[in-house]
Amino acid sequence: MWLLMPLLQRYALAKSNARSSHIIPTPQGGGIAVIAATLMVSIAFLAPSGSIESRIPTTVVLATLFMAALGAADDIKSISVLPRLIGQGLAVGSIVLIVPAELRIIPACPFWIERGVLLLAGVWFVNLVNFMDGIDWMTVAESVPITIALVIFGYTGVLSIGATMVAATLGGALLGFAPFNRPVAKVFLGDAGSLPIGLILGWCLLMLVYQGHMVAALLLPLYYLADATLTMLHRLFAGEKVWTAHRSHFYQRATNNGFSVLNVVGTVFCLNLALVVLAITSTLVISPAAKIMALVVGAMLVGLALFTFSRPRPTQ
Repeated sequence: MWLLMPLLQRYALAKSNARSSHIIPTPQGGGIAVIAATLMVSIAFLAPSGSIESRIPTTVVLATLFMAALGAADDIKSISVLPRLIGQGLAVGSIVLIVPAELRIIPACPFWIERGVLLLAGVWFVNLVNFMDGIDWMTVAESVPITIALVIFGYTGVLSIGATMVAATLGGALLGFAPFNRPVAKVFLGDAGSLPIGLILGWCLLMLVYQGHMVAALLLPLYYLADATLTMLHRLFAGEKVWTAHRSHFYQRATNNGFSVLNVVGTVFCLNLALVVLAITSTLVISPAAKIMALVVGAMLVGLALFTFSRPRPTQ
């Protein structure tokens, strides 16, 4: 980060726009350091092993680098929506293509439909991680608890060693980035960070789904999924252009309603810790009803947070 800062200040200043929570132009692109650390450390630790389960698929590494490059280009000079979506689709699609044909989520569903849905879901997940990275420490508050859970799953044998190591190093890299991004931030992740972070987390969660733990994979990013999806649907039904910058997300409305940035990210962090506990619980219970109950409780907690953010903060 220290090496990158002069370059980012010169070439990648984020100026205030309709979506921004900042006023002073701030360097963006700090995600370059996060992704570089994540991939270099993961590969360095896993390469000597040589076992299949310890490998990070080459396609995942290349897709992550491509997504980071696409995001960096967008940070320096804005790229229009269509080329950006095509690039994201290529990166996500390459990962979907390498998934063995025998791995299925819903065996009764036609193969091409399931993979098509995965492609769309992957592109949406990458974008929602990007959309939600709108205030200082938000991605740290969301992603660090998720990576902690993934490491626990790896330790207990639920997740492969390769995916576990990627999650662990991503969490560590984000903790290293956190001091630079604490309110008021000296630097932002930028698209160079949020897009590949979404891709990495999406891949790890997909591996968790293929281990038979779909409920856990839904619970871990549930706040991001709910906030981003509900906001997009609301804007869509209101006739707004959903691809334009805005400040309609619940966490953004919270700052407009009197909540400080630390209030918001602190709430999201604590909420995510609760979702981690529920996700771990869902992998330990056998009863489908118990798994669904964990998901329902998680949805209720997320709903409470969204409701709280959408209302003016109570004054004492």
